Amino acid sequence: MNATPLIDEPAPGTASTVTDGCHVLVDALKLNGVETIYGVVGIPITDVARVAQAEGLRYIGFRHESDAGHAAAAAGFLTKRPGFCLTVSAPGFLNGLVALANATTNCFPMVQISGSSERHIVDLQRGDYEEMDQLAAAKPFAKAAFRVNRVADIGLAVARAIRVASSGRPGGVYLDIPAAVLGEVVDADVAAVSPRTVVDAAPEQFPSPAAVDRAVSLLAGAERPLVVLGKGAAYAQADNTIRAFLESTGLPFLPMSMAKGLLPDTHPQSVAAARSMALRNADVVLLVGARLNWLLGHGEPPQWSPDVKFIQIDIDPGELDSNAPIAAPLVGDIGSVMAALTERSQRIDAPARWRGQLAERKARNAETMAKRLAADAQPMRFYGALRAIREVLHDRPDVYVVNEGANALDLTRNVIDMARPRHRLDSGTWGVMGIGMGYAIAAAVEGGGPVVAIEGDSAFGFSAMELETICRYRLPVVVVVLNNGGVYRGDGQNPASADPSPTTLMPAARHDRLIEAFGGTGYHVATPAELGAALTEALASGRPALIDCVIDPADGTESGHLTHLNPTGVTAPPELSSAPITKE
Repeated sequence: MNATPLIDEPAPGTASTVTDGCHVLVDALKLNGVETIYGVVGIPITDVARVAQAEGLRYIGFRHESDAGHAAAAAGFLTKRPGFCLTVSAPGFLNGLVALANATTNCFPMVQISGSSERHIVDLQRGDYEEMDQLAAAKPFAKAAFRVNRVADIGLAVARAIRVASSGRPGGVYLDIPAAVLGEVVDADVAAVSPRTVVDAAPEQFPSPAAVDRAVSLLAGAERPLVVLGKGAAYAQADNTIRAFLESTGLPFLPMSMAKGLLPDTHPQSVAAARSMALRNADVVLLVGARLNWLLGHGEPPQWSPDVKFIQIDIDPGELDSNAPIAAPLVGDIGSVMAALTERSQRIDAPARWRGQLAERKARNAETMAKRLAADAQPMRFYGALRAIREVLHDRPDVYVVNEGANALDLTRNVIDMARPRHRLDSGTWGVMGIGMGYAIAAAVEGGGPVVAIEGDSAFGFSAMELETICRYRLPVVVVVLNNGGVYRGDGQNPASADPSPTTLMPAARHDRLIEAFGGTGYHVATPAELGAALTEALASGRPALIDCVIDPADGTESGHLTHLNPTGVTAPPELSSAPITKE
């Protein structure tokens, strides 16, 4: 593909056509199938966005770089191809770096491209405009970081960024392009050889037969086997293979939050409703795209049995044994490993006694959950609101669910069932707040379907201004704000002054009026019936909407399910905190 010329073709015998770094960059992206760029324009990358639009790429302009970066990261998760984020230098770069680090932690392929100031001035610390050594700043937080010093190297840099972001364990890559390189004018014939196509960016990696046999033997001899599906299993897009293995063996499975829907949550082998019992009693556990990090208690008691044996699938051998010992490591990509396990699955069968014990606990917990959902408290509480959302989404499996908050996250994860893979996006490994609107925008752009973002009022505030972006691009996003007026809850007290407590927001806030300011539709609801009607209408319209749900300020738990992570003496006193809500 030739670099797009800046001027018309010259007449015979005249000077050759010229181009610049902006055009070469866009040509390199196009050649590798990039269709969408998320970003915030400004010095020195505004012309990159203009050229991208002129060349047929879609540019989605945000109000804050972190949100643009989160959108690019979510795009990587949804498509299995790197999402691209474009930012300005220094402060804009740092804002985007938050999302790049989060993408790397969650193993989402993403590339952040940032303009930067003049190298010869920055390196001598002479005080250039937005002076910063961005390459050095990015390296600790990304899978890799590169700088381009010549227009001729732009194609190489883009190719390396795509391959590194996609291959092995996916992650974030930073690409630094100084303003002088973007604006450098070069001969078009010279620039034309720069763009290059990345071939097979993430090649299959097959496990050894001995490793597969070892894993199969462990599963075949297990009395209480369990399969844990992490978001890596959803990212792998090996849906049919994973399902074939599970259904041929009858093994119970536990989906982590973003793996929900890989098999429907209503599947009889799902033990999400008996999570604690399954983890605590399993004797052999197959980890598929899940790591033994804090979300799984580091593989240690009391969350796990002291004698549990782990089988772990991971494409990175360095991840194995990072916490608990791995009795049967399976190094390879998830699709290839699961195919190999399925070929030998006739040796594996989940014991009936174990399945019966889990089914009994599931039924008991389902009754408890049904009672919580049926309660019709006034003012409305979290469970009442989520019951209404659940009833609407039951008939809309096409809807992407984005979810963040503390109680809003924990309870939604337990209440809202998913039926399709990669249709739930949430705070992930870091538990970071602020991903909501970026993820919702990416889901609408990349998935094309309707999106419902279920947000705690505190979490929503991190990216609320992107409502304007949602309205500007007319995206089918419905934001549901569970508004209890606080961080965790809204009834905190300050005994020393009239200032609000550290966890108190504004219970009377009207978030619905924010979206109305940008031309969207706002709803203000106070009962489950009103919420259900509003959500049904908003989804049917296919237009941007926000539903502000008035939740009892006294409803909520300090830090959601993570109260145990608060240092002693810092959590709310007993008279101000409600009893923890367990998963079962």
